Amino acid sequence: MALLTFASPQFTFKEKLILEERYLSRVIWTSSFPRPTLCKASYKVETIPRRSSKFQPSIWTNDYIQSISSEYKEEMYREQCKVLSEEVRMMLCKVKNEIDQLEFIDVLQRLGVAYRFNNEIRNILDNIYNTQTSKLKNNLYATSLKFRLLRQHRYNISTDVFIDFQDEMCNFKKEQPIDVEAMLSMYEASFHSFENETILYELRDVTSKFLKEYLKNGGNHVSLLISHALELPLHWRIPRWEAWWFINICERQQNQNHVLLQFAKLDFNIVQSMYQEELKYTSRWWKRTELGEKLSFSRDRLVENFVWTMGTNFKPEFEYFRKVITKVNSFITTIDDVYDVYGTLEELELFTHTIERWDLSATSSLPYYMKICFLSLYNFVNELAFEILKKSGYYIIPYLKKVWTDLCKSFFIEAKWYHSEYTPTFGEYLENARISVSAHVILTHAYIVIPHSFKIEDLVSLDEDSNIIHFSAMIFRLANDLGSYKREIVTGDIPKSIQCYMNESGVSELEACDYIKSMIYTMWKKINKEAHTSSFSQSFIDTCINHARMAMFMYEHGDGHTIQDLEIQNRITSLVLQPIPFICTQNSELNNDI
Repeated sequence: MALLTFASPQFTFKEKLILEERYLSRVIWTSSFPRPTLCKASYKVETIPRRSSKFQPSIWTNDYIQSISSEYKEEMYREQCKVLSEEVRMMLCKVKNEIDQLEFIDVLQRLGVAYRFNNEIRNILDNIYNTQTSKLKNNLYATSLKFRLLRQHRYNISTDVFIDFQDEMCNFKKEQPIDVEAMLSMYEASFHSFENETILYELRDVTSKFLKEYLKNGGNHVSLLISHALELPLHWRIPRWEAWWFINICERQQNQNHVLLQFAKLDFNIVQSMYQEELKYTSRWWKRTELGEKLSFSRDRLVENFVWTMGTNFKPEFEYFRKVITKVNSFITTIDDVYDVYGTLEELELFTHTIERWDLSATSSLPYYMKICFLSLYNFVNELAFEILKKSGYYIIPYLKKVWTDLCKSFFIEAKWYHSEYTPTFGEYLENARISVSAHVILTHAYIVIPHSFKIEDLVSLDEDSNIIHFSAMIFRLANDLGSYKREIVTGDIPKSIQCYMNESGVSELEACDYIKSMIYTMWKKINKEAHTSSFSQSFIDTCINHARMAMFMYEHGDGHTIQDLEIQNRITSLVLQPIPFICTQNSELNNDI
């Protein structure tokens, strides 16, 4: 049934695509781009005014990417990693004290290797959750750590565990001795709150003020952890970047566990070598599309698009996910620039109509650059749908077509706002911008390609704008606006949430930014709750949450997706290109203290 929709009986699927491409090659213009249009009235050449993008070319060329090599893809390192993994597994199983167990799990997570011990961690947390003891009752540090880990792993734990600490913390005096590690533990736990859990909001405020004050006199190991947490809480950070950072912090400790640290480094470098091969594959694909060359006005950000997917799902088994979603992200970036930078309003209306029809015959009225863009997207989506049809038997073209159509319609609304110099209300802006930020497109494709049990009824739920996607999209949008609005004021674009809120409420720029930050915090509380109640698979829930985290990562210091500054270059290099070095130490004695 599905095949008959997009392949004629006498041709295979791929033969059909080849014929369609040959057909287009006969009807599209062959002159160099950009092409002037011919004025029918006077038959004089009329140059269409275009917006100037001035985007920096990608600093990561395909030749450079193909030259990347890592010794850690060799089998000998995988064998070493297996040996160290078993040693760490035995360490974990030998720990019996509840606090020590919680600390060990926390360290495994921060080092980025907890995914190798899922069963052991689940058994330990099950036992801690089901064994209600009073051992931790008067220990704020341990209570906070337990709460954070159980909430993170979707256990039903109440904020009542903090009632006994509330009065003491809210009324503490400066001269009182305070356990700074307990305050930091409580601060990190507070970001796992749901809406209306006011006790966690109050404790976050108290601990935040204390930690900021403590930093004024700090300078030790704890101060590094505090600065890190105040910059961005652990719950909002992507696991892979946290692993890189925490490995380097542990390297400085005197009482480091050498086996665990060596294992974490080796695992990081081995998985990184996998990323490099995936990046080579997607870079070759990108070069074959010629979109970066033919649509030279758009951002060529293949590497950044890959980093988005790697940060969203870093585990080895998500290789197919990373390859597919990197392609999705690359199309989104290009099409976004078609609407924001190059297309005229008339051209954009035609392109939106073509996407909605999803028919090659609709491309006849499109200009050359749009024909190339649409054909590339059309082939990609149909090929993906064919693969899914073979694997699952589900016909998914209608779902993918709808999310691309919705995205382009939202882009077109923003284009009309720009050309008419219209400033939307704050509500109007957010209603459209939660779609134009592209989370619905990315996460719908993500659901299809992540390794989990595929259910067609879930695609229906996604189509109906599920909460887990909505909250992830809102965090993405608001973080994007905070990071990119200053650049877009200079380059010229529609007002973002900051300007719309300023215009509507009459507040200052600083106040508007603070309000947007408070909205991000609220959305995190909403997505925390949704993660506990959603019927979607755990893999998909984690994907949605990590996608929101990637937005925090990419826009933390500005528009990291567009501006290739030193900060984002260093992050990409650390995550994908440069392995963590092994530092030889004179002390070969293994210290098993975590």
